[in-house]
Amino acid sequence: MSDIHPSAVIEPGAVIGEGCKIGPFCHVGPQVQLAGGVELRSHVVVQGRTTIGAETIVFSFAVLGEIPQDLKFAGEDTALEIGARNRIREHVTMNLGTAGGGGVTRVGDDNLFMAGCHIAHDAVIGNRVIVVNSSAVAGHCVIEDDVIIGGLCGIHQWVRVGKGAIIGAVTMVTNDVVPHGLVQGPRGQLDGLNLVGLKRRGVGRADITALRAAFQQLRDGEGTFHDRAARLAEDSDSDYVQEMVAFILGASDRHFLTPG
Repeated sequence: MSDIHPSAVIEPGAVIGEGCKIGPFCHVGPQVQLAGGVELRSHVVVQGRTTIGAETIVFSFAVLGEIPQDLKFAGEDTALEIGARNRIREHVTMNLGTAGGGGVTRVGDDNLFMAGCHIAHDAVIGNRVIVVNSSAVAGHCVIEDDVIIGGLCGIHQWVRVGKGAIIGAVTMVTNDVVPHGLVQGPRGQLDGLNLVGLKRRGVGRADITALRAAFQQLRDGEGTFHDRAARLAEDSDSDYVQEMVAFILGASDRHFLTPG
């Protein structure tokens, strides 16, 4: 019950769900699984142990599930898991995981990956994330829900970007970004909160006010950045502030971008 163009190559073993559309000159490898309603427009390559969730659309010349760009990769059995209703535009690349990074690259639901962006091995992408043209998310990064990464950005390996944060265009992010943070500049600096994003998602005025007060305390309070965050855990009853505090005090392989 799928629509497969005669020029497409579907290797034996691939699982094609009901209602899929596979356009001309696509290549689907033997370990690939496409859920119902997936559309591969044309010249799309899907390889490796890759699963793609329902109603995801992949545009021309995207390459999904190829081996990692990691010289330590030795052909181990790893995977790429892509969720539902994603829009993956032209020339996007997403790589398999590595044994050293947990073995799986994970992409959630309802994301938009604009033309030419890259998702590297073992990265974890949440839901409703937007990655704009020609940006790169390096290996082992965690990008939480509702993040926007502007065009021509680079996210350094092992960096975490917290929920609802926004990264301005042409920014290199080398350290963790707190939830709802606003980062911009050639070497990214934490310049404020993503107030526009918070308002668009319907966050109440009281929580936005609490977040602004928390940001000010993180910037101007006494002690180290972690000391200030720990005090916030005791001082604020806002769920959004507590989420930010939990992110800051959680395990990380990087330092933080701190308020300037």
